[in-house]
Amino acid sequence: MKNFTNLKNRLATLLLVGALVSSYQTFAQQEAMFSQYMFNTMAINPAYAGSRDVLSLTALGRYQWMGVPGAPTTYTFSMDMPIKNEKMGLGLQASYDGLGLAKNTGLYLTYSYRVKVGPRSTLAFGVQGGAMNLRWALSDAQNVGNDPVFGGNFDINRILPNVGGGIYLSNDRGYIGVSCPQIMQNSITNYNLGSDSLRKAGDGKTRRHYFVMMGFVVGKGNFKIKPSTMLRYTAGSPLGVDGNINFWIKDKISFGVSGRISQFQNFSQVDPFDAAIGMIELQLTPQLKMGYAYDFTTNKLNDKSKTGTSRFFGIPTHEAMLRYEFGFGKNKILTPRYF
Repeated sequence: MKNFTNLKNRLATLLLVGALVSSYQTFAQQEAMFSQYMFNTMAINPAYAGSRDVLSLTALGRYQWMGVPGAPTTYTFSMDMPIKNEKMGLGLQASYDGLGLAKNTGLYLTYSYRVKVGPRSTLAFGVQGGAMNLRWALSDAQNVGNDPVFGGNFDINRILPNVGGGIYLSNDRGYIGVSCPQIMQNSITNYNLGSDSLRKAGDGKTRRHYFVMMGFVVGKGNFKIKPSTMLRYTAGSPLGVDGNINFWIKDKISFGVSGRISQFQNFSQVDPFDAAIGMIELQLTPQLKMGYAYDFTTNKLNDKSKTGTSRFFGIPTHEAMLRYEFGFGKNKILTPRYF
């Protein structure tokens, strides 16, 4: 038991060090990752605000590598609605993203302008603005000896303002969107990284992340197929790809599978293929929807050949989504919305 406790402490420290190395050297992904990205679009593209034509509230929680101390945990809440005869959209987003001793909390306001480009198609332009509180309390680390990095002088607690933008083209059968939710590259720290090569490789800044999303619905009646994909790009990192296919039955229940090729190039990866994902979505009432996803990850924590034991085989990652919509007087929520 003592050896297992020490191992857990080492894993927690390793997660922290991995986050630091990712930020300073490899430009690995700093934006939160979601398996149910198709149900949480406004967190990625501000032009999505108001696209559902009703007041919509969405909450999502992601619990990665459960049972590992310091593992990533993410919460988001968003609300959006159309205004001015649905020519504009307004939204509010709040988020929390934790990894080890790093805790990031953000709040953003979102605005979109929507233009009809066809009988059922709308082109939206969106912007968002707000700030994130970035806090890395390195001095709270346990069992790290006398390493000066954890002595308190390297703690970070900053408010980072930011803006983002996006374009979103959609109708009732499909969508495509391009976005960069964080445009400003804020300085995280002014630490002296030692060598010129390290300073050039990672100067302690947040990085722009670019997203391309698309999806559509095939079929009519009681059975429909909804494929979708998302591409993620950050300068200095490999291209990340998510592919998904969902099967809708009577517009009430959906089963789906996804695959993810990660942007990460760090201690946790065995190969670029990051996860296979199973998910389910339930339309409980015309106003209430819930979703759940389970990630079967392929990182070193699940690799018996690397750990020498099957203790960490099958470390679970859970993600849950809940959405409630107000239909206004038009009762628009009775029309199924797939995106």
